[in-house]
Amino acid sequence: MSEQSLIAMSRVNALSDSAFVELLGGVYEHSPWVAEAVVANRPFANREALQQAMKTAVETGSSDRQLALLKAHPEFAGKAATEGSLTESSTAEQSRLSLNNLPADQHRQMQHYNRRFMDKFGFPGIVAVRLNSSVAEIFEQFDRRLENNFDQEVEQALEQVHAIVRFRLEDLLLES
Repeated sequence: MSEQSLIAMSRVNALSDSAFVELLGGVYEHSPWVAEAVVANRPFANREALQQAMKTAVETGSSDRQLALLKAHPEFAGKAATEGSLTESSTAEQSRLSLNNLPADQHRQMQHYNRRFMDKFGFPGIVAVRLNSSVAEIFEQFDRRLENNFDQEVEQALEQVHAIVRFRLEDLLLES
């Protein structure tokens, strides 16, 4: 998104509650409850204040809501990617490292990680792609994180989700 098409925080703050949720309800993947939780906190001074409010809403949300948020994330190169049903944001993120077009050996390896994460934790391996420069880095991160216990992985996955949201907000909103 070009800077000219970024939305000013003053405009975001002036939106109706429903328009605010419509605009920001997808930054946390399929979890509009996060935007709904912060809509009454307006006005936000800047993008960072909005991001922090949303992060706090997630961190203070119930463990069931947090787990549902993690489960809402798609697997890398998974069924949603194959079917073309990823959100626009997820499609763009996965295409950064060509995760939507992996060579056969890496695709098999990614499917292996997808199964292991789902079997062990009940939600996909979540990585902020923009914080990695290669598929190999993602695989290394998955190897390390599969050693986590459930609580450790929930914490790690939520940290990755917050990083993803930071990038999504940067793509959508002007700083102030």
